[in-house]
Formats: sequence, structure tokens, C-alpha cells
Amino acid sequence: WDLMEEKDIARFPRPVHHRIPNFVGADQAAARLADLPEFREAKCIKVNPDTPQRPVRHAVLGQGKTLLTPQPRLRTGFFSTIRMDTLPSLVKIDECTNSKGVAKWGTPVTLNDKYTVDLVVVGSTGVCPKTGARVGKGEGFAELEWGILSAQGNLDAANTLVVTTVHDEQVVDDIPADSLTKHDVPVDIIVTPTKVIRVPSRAPKPFGIFWDLLSPQKLAQIRVLRQLKKEIEEREGTELPSGPDEVLPPVAKKSGKPNNKKKGGRGNQRQKNRQPRNGNAQRKEQ
Repeated sequence: WDLMEEKDIARFPRPVHHRIPNFVGADQAAARLADLPEFREAKCIKVNPDTPQRPVRHAVLGQGKTLLTPQPRLRTGFFSTIRMDTLPSLVKIDECTNSKGVAKWGTPVTLNDKYTVDLVVVGSTGVCPKTGARVGKGEGFAELEWGILSAQGNLDAANTLVVTTVHDEQVVDDIPADSLTKHDVPVDIIVTPTKVIRVPSRAPKPFGIFWDLLSPQKLAQIRVLRQLKKEIEEREGTELPSGPDEVLPPVAKKSGKPNNKKKGGRGNQRQKNRQPRNGNAQRKEQ
């Protein structure tokens, strides 16, 4: 996060600390991803709701595919789907690629709906080109969403590809392979504004929810997880384990509207300097 601010390769919303950071060239990375055969062949693509992947969501809808996107932090619901051919003709794609547009035009998906996800796109703070290990914003929502979808049979954990779009500077080789926990979801393909990297030795992907790692604090945050836990316990007649208590990581500070008159990171210098320099402290998703 510090590096992206210091090199001025971050973009609104800023500062990027505790976010999936938006970056210079996000549009180019999305266009490069949209040209991949795996993207073109997919019919239903799950994309995270963060700002740097908004161009990816645009590409999904622009190619006539089904976009599956989660409610931010799964606060108020689960997922929503959008297809442009089901909406009024006057609705523009741009209206459907942010959280407000998804809430207005999307179709809510319930926990037990049947559908198949063909490709998953995630955001990253950093990603390793050797193993596919990634760091997000430290909250673990990509892993939880993957766990729910695989447990419910909506994706094939062994074969569904995971892709991330990042700036070239976010591709790092100092994320140790052994830092991955059993619930972490590595990526298969890394797309930057300048290149496509196919991970040669991807770490294995997990299946389902690891309830023994899920803290009571996280469970209390996410209604759909409480619903899933209740359904499994009632079906199997046994109580699922619970993970240890945790202090939930900080969330990003709200950012104002982008200032088009000021370009670069200087305008954010005072805000950036207030942030702690995390170094490797946020390497792992919780």
C-alpha cells in the first residue's frame, strides 16, 4: 500500500491502505483479461466488487455474460447476478458496475440457488507469480465466498480458474509458499496492464468452509454464513466447530470524490503519512 502511494500508481479511492487498491492501468489490465480464451468461453463470471475490477465487470456485461458479484463484505446479503439482456434497453452497462447499480438492477441470489460459476476474478494487494499466493485487504472475504460457492456446488474447487488483475508493481516474489493457510485461494492467472502471467506451480485450492478457523466475530458479521452453519447443523445433527476469537482488521477510511484537478499522490500526502507503515504485517488474509 505504501509503495503504491509513494510511486503514485494508486488511483481513487485513496489512500489505498486497507483496500483492494485501485491502480493506474486497471482498464488496460481488464481489456487484456477480456481477450483471454478462458474469459471469452466463460458464461458466468464472479467478480469482486472493488473499484480496480470495475472495468472487468464492465467487460463481463459487455460480452453478454452473467456477472455474479457479492454484496460488499457480505454485509446485507449474498450475491447478485446481472445480465444486460434481461434489463430495460435504456440501462447502460456503466450503471450496473458499481454497488449502487448492482443493488438497483441485480437479481439477488440465495444461498441454495443452483448455478455454475465458470471463472472467478479477485482483487489483490500483492500476488506471487510462482505459486499464485495472494494478499488481499486482510479480511478473508475472497476465501469465504470461494468456500461457500464450492460447498454449495456452485463451482468446482479443483478446476475453476481464478484470475487477478493488478499493476505490474503488485506482482511480487516474496510471499512465501508456506505462508498460505489451508483456506487461502491462490490464483491461476495474473493479468497486468502489460502482460499475462500463467502461474506455473500454483498451490492447491481449498474446498468448503473451514469452520474451525472462522472466528465468532467474523461469523457474527456475515448473515449468510450463519444461515449455512445452521442448515448444516440441522441436516447433520451435530454442532460445527468454531474458530478462535480474533480482533477484526481495520477497514479503509471513507474517501471523498476524486479530485480531477489534482493528479498524483501529493494531494493525499498528509493522509498517507497518518497511516502506519505495515510492511509485511498484512501479508496474510485473516
